[in-house]
Amino acid sequence: MGTAVDATRARLIGQPLPRREDERILRGRTSYLDDIELPELAHAAFVRSPHAHARVNEIRAPAEAPGLLTVITAESLGERVRPFPVQAPPEMETADEPHPVLAAGEIRYVGQAVAAVVAETRALAEDAADLVEVDYEPLEPVLDPRAGGPRLTHWTRSSGDVEGSFERADHVVSTSHSIPRVVASPMETRGTVASWDSGSGMLTMWVSAQDPHRPLSQLAHSLRRPEDSIRVIVPDVGGAFGSKGVAAPESAALAIAAMDLGRPVKWAEDRLENFLSAYQGRGMDVDVELALAADGRMLALRARIFADLGGYLLTTTAIPAHTTAMLMTGVYDIGAAEVNVVGAQTHKVPTGPYRGAGRPEAAYALELTVDAAARELEMDPVELRRVNLISEFPHETPLGFTYDSGEYARCLQRAAELAEFTEQDAGTGRRLGTGVGMYVERAGGMWESAHVTVEPDGRVIVRSGSNPHGQGHDTVFAQIAAERLGVDIGDVALRFGDSAIVPRGVGSFASRSVAMGGSAIVRAIDDIRDKCATIAAHLLEAPPEEIAWTSDGGLSAGDGRELSLREIAAAAYQPPRLPAGMEPGLEASARFASNQVFSSGAYAAAVAIDEATGRLEVLKLVAVDDAGVIVNPLLADGQVIGGAAQGLGATLVEEAVYDENGQLRTGSYADYSLMTAVEMPHIETDFVESPSPLNPLGAKGIGEGGAIGTPAAIGNAVVQALGGRIVHPPYTAEKLWHAMQGEST
Repeated sequence: MGTAVDATRARLIGQPLPRREDERILRGRTSYLDDIELPELAHAAFVRSPHAHARVNEIRAPAEAPGLLTVITAESLGERVRPFPVQAPPEMETADEPHPVLAAGEIRYVGQAVAAVVAETRALAEDAADLVEVDYEPLEPVLDPRAGGPRLTHWTRSSGDVEGSFERADHVVSTSHSIPRVVASPMETRGTVASWDSGSGMLTMWVSAQDPHRPLSQLAHSLRRPEDSIRVIVPDVGGAFGSKGVAAPESAALAIAAMDLGRPVKWAEDRLENFLSAYQGRGMDVDVELALAADGRMLALRARIFADLGGYLLTTTAIPAHTTAMLMTGVYDIGAAEVNVVGAQTHKVPTGPYRGAGRPEAAYALELTVDAAARELEMDPVELRRVNLISEFPHETPLGFTYDSGEYARCLQRAAELAEFTEQDAGTGRRLGTGVGMYVERAGGMWESAHVTVEPDGRVIVRSGSNPHGQGHDTVFAQIAAERLGVDIGDVALRFGDSAIVPRGVGSFASRSVAMGGSAIVRAIDDIRDKCATIAAHLLEAPPEEIAWTSDGGLSAGDGRELSLREIAAAAYQPPRLPAGMEPGLEASARFASNQVFSSGAYAAAVAIDEATGRLEVLKLVAVDDAGVIVNPLLADGQVIGGAAQGLGATLVEEAVYDENGQLRTGSYADYSLMTAVEMPHIETDFVESPSPLNPLGAKGIGEGGAIGTPAAIGNAVVQALGGRIVHPPYTAEKLWHAMQGEST
């Protein structure tokens, strides 16, 4: 009964089909958050703090203003709301410092919301917000995570003979790294529309988010309401990159405003608000020590991580630093490790997951340390990596992860083959640097859900708890479903994003959609296949063991008689044609759960630095990723290139800069740079497939590899061009010029 799957695999899984959702997007047939219009829709604007740290002594709202409907403060919210929940990683000490919905008594970052102002139009709401007077008492801000301020989180783990390994080591290499904060910068900023039906007691929230059920859970907690009294709808989403995995605190204030006014209320964040108030990514200092034997074997690692977490803990603020810590041994067979994490409170906007979410930080700090070790031992950096790579799986790391599969040596070899860098690449008056960076990333894990229905006409409707925000779920999930049922991909329709319609899911983050969401679809379809076989045996009056799937998606008996899936589906909705006791219909729900899967890869880069100006040019970037079985190589390639663009940005131009008063000096695109198409180097991509044994697709994750491997490879190339000197990203011309002059950067 598996022949249909085998016969159609070449047609669908593994095929580079173009994204079928693109036509709708490119023709403007989308509906984003700010496109939503409802009768009597009001608009909200927020009063935001101009201070990084201050006491709030008094808030004076205007008695009236044109179009003003209400002003909401922490005092008027009272006990109706509470802060959003905080997710604590395993064994991590976490302070009781959740982010309030609105500031109550204390300000902890510039841009923190102090009051919500609701008026008839957006312009009137913004005008009225300017009339709100706030009596601030400025306080001294803490901006350095190493300054010894309050800890928001703390985690430590040690395994193996760390001290003994360092004592026996022939070489100990130490490096220090500062990885700056960056702004996620999705094309569409955050936003919420809240609508209250007093008759049914149902609160409907449209949210620009990565999935519906995480915001649902967070809002139910904050608003002290049962989850079944809230409906969350995620419309089309213009990007997220991790920054929309948490419902904005402002959304709870919007819900209260809608219930108080009996009118729907919209808030669509402007770009300045996004820079100031949406959580930022990265922001870690990492100190690494690596102990090695004389022959280059890695014996032990010690690391200390100082994470700049900002003023409060949002739901997922604690997670990236924990992920960094757990991945500090990377792809290497290191027997002993000790890692300590301090999550420091600073007076900046909180941090949270941004594409890679701790993985790029781990790869960057470790891989630059490996190159430093190669210089110390006078070994080729590729060879040093090769002799230390993990080769047997499953592999349990000293920090507690169990890697499911991998082809690390193949990835490294392929990256080296594709690189082909030569000294002539730099040209005259420029310093050439080449570098390699490897990574391993956790992906998937937990569980995901799907509900699949085959309609009487044979059309297949797939409802998934895994939600798209640019990745191509509609295409990839349709490929999986169509192949498994042997139907045309055009007969498969996907449904996403409405908590009242799709099954409860965990969501789209951590490169988990195909491994978890795709596997849930497979499980549901396999249940449908079993029911189809039972119905076919009944209709054909054949023994069940003789029923087999045909190459075109039908079922046949041993004597050659066949039924199409459409014929079986039509019969499934006619009780007299079904076996006795069988429920009518052809649908199934499934949840798929598994341990985390681990993708990996090897990246290589060549850069040239102009000796006169310090200007850096990336000559070439090679990306070799192992994400297990690739369902759609075209979309996977796009994920790698998109991730690499963000990795290049974080390495070359992006940095959220705060001054000594905690003011964000890069609060617009006039001061905060992003990579453009003109600046993108040539990227050579390739894939190695080591199927995961933990799911029926053999899939892992591909969404973050480019953002993880790129900074490490570029970083090592820059260090080589500077003669072994480590400077901190972003690699600006000024910084590199001073480094070449031997000055402190």
